[in-house]
Amino acid sequence: MQVIHASDRPVSEAFYSVAGRLLFIQSTNLELRNRIEQLFAGWQLESVSFLQRSPDVRISFSCGGTVPDIPRCLSHFEIADGGKCYTNGADLYLTLGNSVVHLENRSPVNVNVSLRELPGPVDPWLARVASFAVCAALRRYGLFDIHSAGVVEPESEKGVLIIGPSGSGKSTLALQLVACGWPYLSDDELLLNMTDATVKARGFRSFFAVSKDKNDAFKQCFEPEAIMGAKRRGCALPGLLLFISLSGEQNSQLHTLTQAETMTRLIRACPWATYDTSIAGANLGVLSVLARQASGFDLAAGRDLLDPGFANEFLKSFL
Repeated sequence: MQVIHASDRPVSEAFYSVAGRLLFIQSTNLELRNRIEQLFAGWQLESVSFLQRSPDVRISFSCGGTVPDIPRCLSHFEIADGGKCYTNGADLYLTLGNSVVHLENRSPVNVNVSLRELPGPVDPWLARVASFAVCAALRRYGLFDIHSAGVVEPESEKGVLIIGPSGSGKSTLALQLVACGWPYLSDDELLLNMTDATVKARGFRSFFAVSKDKNDAFKQCFEPEAIMGAKRRGCALPGLLLFISLSGEQNSQLHTLTQAETMTRLIRACPWATYDTSIAGANLGVLSVLARQASGFDLAAGRDLLDPGFANEFLKSFL
């Protein structure tokens, strides 16, 4: 990230690309810049040094000043982590923690992230707010986020999406499969897009975050590529969708889903497909193609999935 000086205020600027889209990121606070740079280093975004064209997305981060007022009479709804989203069908406002995010739905997409104060070094709010800003902007270009891990079965080359909320076992199952030689996309968040009438999935976060046990509030973060020599893939064609939950039993169970049931679960896993009304039609269209493209299953994950090699053999028969 380069730093330039305009008047008496230093401005840091950086450019990133993902799936052919160019992002311009800036901040007038150098300490905040360092936090943002660390965050983006853990995401699967390619740093760009020389620009060939104008950016598709402009995101500006600021802190310590006044946050913008939210216009009255906007529709609003609750989101995860105690946040609220306000919209008029095009522009979006998000309040989360001590921050306000304002997305202007124009070309290029413009996002302003305002924080009342600089978050602490281990405060999770900045990561959540920055992720929202990036993903909300990318949705305007047909890249739709889903809370899911993604791995690739090495023989068939089919992508397997492990879909579920936090604490459902996504990262643990993905790690078991990676240990058996499966390439991976991500353990937590993916981007979906259409290419030639087919849905592709690509990783968003590059590192894994795994708890030692269910009572451990802190997660170990590491890059499987660096620690385990695992292969990371840029994208994959999903062929299997696993909607995971922890059963508490010894034996795991898979239940086949109809296409309609699969679609219902995909919408539940992608709330912005209905919340973000200006792109809802396109988002739902991608999910509909995915529900037809891939086989869907409910996975009641048992303790047997923790046995070395079991998850690999258990899932191969369904691919």
